[in-house]
Amino acid sequence: MEPAGYFARHLSAASALGWREIIRFFRQRNRIVGSIGTPLVFWLLFGAGLSRSFRIGDGAASQQSFLEYFFPGSLFLLVLFTAIFSSISIIEDRREGFLQGVLVAPIPRWVMVLGKNLGGTIVALVQGLIFLLLALTLPIELSLARGLQLVALLAVASLALTSLGFVFAWKTDSSQGFHAIMNLVLMPLWLLSGGFFPAPALAANATASELALHYAMRLNPLSYGVGGVRRLLAPDAVYPGCWVPDLTASWIVTIAFAAVAFAAAVWISRERTTGDLL
Repeated sequence: MEPAGYFARHLSAASALGWREIIRFFRQRNRIVGSIGTPLVFWLLFGAGLSRSFRIGDGAASQQSFLEYFFPGSLFLLVLFTAIFSSISIIEDRREGFLQGVLVAPIPRWVMVLGKNLGGTIVALVQGLIFLLLALTLPIELSLARGLQLVALLAVASLALTSLGFVFAWKTDSSQGFHAIMNLVLMPLWLLSGGFFPAPALAANATASELALHYAMRLNPLSYGVGGVRRLLAPDAVYPGCWVPDLTASWIVTIAFAAVAFAAAVWISRERTTGDLL
């Protein structure tokens, strides 16, 4: 078979799996409400409650309220919840027997991983863009170029988180166990991303706890996705005493994170699962 026909056939199978994930998600209204509602409530409650006590910036023009600072973090929290919900479908498909049917189909494992992750990525991106409309209520001026970069960055970050969720879901037998693992891994990953509170900058008089927190947040790949969104939404903002990655570093790390997470998902999909027919 010609290479063009080979890839066309497999991409068609991946597209079918991805479309199935999209239809499944939007048919379950509770998942839509849960994934969008939680970040929205967090953003409004924390933003309103801490707006008077939180100010960052060295001048009136560059100062940000907590409602503005917390917006990129809330946006990534939405992507995080969507990745969790999308990955649960792997456990449901295994229980219903659909996954076993896909595994015995004459397609490589990467096609199945691409299809499942592509569907979750599109769902996360669409919901992120809906949430992004709330930025119209903030003093943010987003140009067309920065808007397109923001959409692309969110797409890459969504693929990374969906692939990471796939890795954990593949080795988990129940939805309850998957939620426990996600709360243990992904929520601290988000909290240490700089989305809720800024990472302290390195200083000569920094304490051991500040140093540990700085490097934990600096080594967190999600920090660069949040930082990239922050730089695109507020390119002129300054963060004295805080560490926020620049846009170039944010792109490099987020793309690398997505590549590594997707490769890990493909690699782990070759292992046997509970109920695997192979």
